[in-house]
Amino acid sequence: MSLYDQLRHFADSYGLVALLLLFFGICLWVFRPGAKQRNQEAARSIFNDEDTGERHDGK
Repeated sequence: MSLYDQLRHFADSYGLVALLLLFFGICLWVFRPGAKQRNQEAARSIFNDEDTGERHDGK
């Protein structure tokens, strides 16, 4: 069996399982109960400069 075939077999089986576990782990990490406040702060952080009326485009 060639190296290509071995790598393809790995990616088709174990690599897929590893990526699925990583995806679900990240989803669980984001939606865990203790992360709600931090996620809300991150969502509002893009609006921090609107309170001061500053513009960053030079006008």
